[in-house]
Amino acid sequence: MKLLSTALSHVASTAGQLSEQRDSYTGVAFNLGYEVTHYDLDLTYRVEPNLLQGEAVLHIRVLEDVDKLTLDLGGAMVARRITAKGAPRVAKFRQSVGKLRLTFADTIADGTEFELHIRYGGSPRPIRTPWGELGWEETESGALVASQPNGAPSWFPCDDTPSEKTTFDIKITADNPFRVISNGKLVSRKSASGSMTRWHYRTEHPTATYLVTVQVGEFSEVRLGDDVRAWVPPALKMPVQVVFAQQQEMLDFFSSCFGAYPFDEYQVVITEDELEIPLEAQGLSIFGSNHVSPTFERLIAHELSHQWFGNAVGLSEWKDIWLNEGFACYCEWLWMEHTHGRAVHESARSHYNVLARKAQDVLLADPGTQDMFDDRVYKRGALTVHAVRVLLGDAAFFDAVRSYLAEGRHGVVTPEDLLSKLRERAEDTAALDGLLEQWLEQEQLPHFPA
Repeated sequence: MKLLSTALSHVASTAGQLSEQRDSYTGVAFNLGYEVTHYDLDLTYRVEPNLLQGEAVLHIRVLEDVDKLTLDLGGAMVARRITAKGAPRVAKFRQSVGKLRLTFADTIADGTEFELHIRYGGSPRPIRTPWGELGWEETESGALVASQPNGAPSWFPCDDTPSEKTTFDIKITADNPFRVISNGKLVSRKSASGSMTRWHYRTEHPTATYLVTVQVGEFSEVRLGDDVRAWVPPALKMPVQVVFAQQQEMLDFFSSCFGAYPFDEYQVVITEDELEIPLEAQGLSIFGSNHVSPTFERLIAHELSHQWFGNAVGLSEWKDIWLNEGFACYCEWLWMEHTHGRAVHESARSHYNVLARKAQDVLLADPGTQDMFDDRVYKRGALTVHAVRVLLGDAAFFDAVRSYLAEGRHGVVTPEDLLSKLRERAEDTAALDGLLEQWLEQEQLPHFPA
């Protein structure tokens, strides 16, 4: 993952001891000295007993001389055997408090590339976090994975931090008649012994661990356009065709605003269960059966827009969550204007008036663990985007955003990556910097953009 010097720039600004080399939002200790260049997961899932087991092969590149490594793995998943191929043997390992700690028989030199084979299994369950339970969760008829921000270790060993994107092969053998949906392309679907089917997915583009998902259920396919398909419980096929009828038009509209859709296709998964909120993963979004209603049109647009803002272009640090959620909320307003004629400025004014009545104690540039998913972050982020657009004008604004997305595609960014594109196109950079200072670095709500 990170070199020690890099990790220290991300930690909470306290005493600087080894025990404090942690992500200041998730509280999870960084995994230092290496990066994962590819994950190859080959797992078997028995639905009724909720049993997941198999092997994860991590392709690793060492970034400095090491004789120890750590990985993230939740307590419900138990590592049983670990071997190294192309590196000194694993002399010992232990697992505790969400960490898998490995000690090698000898030092692994900087630059070495090797494979780590981890046999593990258990009855997967969500991980308890400050935001509730995240990760692998049983449903009424299968399972789902929703990991933002740090639930991925609930089902596979990983370096779980948003800045470490890489590619995946995901092979899941599951009971019939359940279908498995995951990220990327379906490479193969083969019958397996014991009335099971083996599903193999592969991601072409680097993916953050929290955006990797597995959906297991009795799904039927519904085509929603040339680039969009849905996987739905059979009883919901007709309602989904109505409620999600504009999904292809949404994709085409956002493509006209921000550049071509960044993945091969977009998938929508509808669970039989009700969900509190919809969830996005790379290349797909997950909705509960309760979201199959016209009242959730804005959220259907919101989740799709994350394929540009958050998935193709990811975050380096969680404190910059406004880059994802601010733009996604703004996309809701753009879509409402495009399809229903409600001006973006009108939507912005309405949400500004609501924010003005709420406590103004959130710093958008660094909202903290408790407030990172607060609606005030989402809406103030969208208002920041709108204020910048008003200042720059439409041509310069959209050109800057398209350039930001194109340059950051399939990588990770910081706010400075966006701000540099905005400054290049601003007629008055001092006015732009002053506006951004007010919206990002001050808690008090600035005046509404004229």
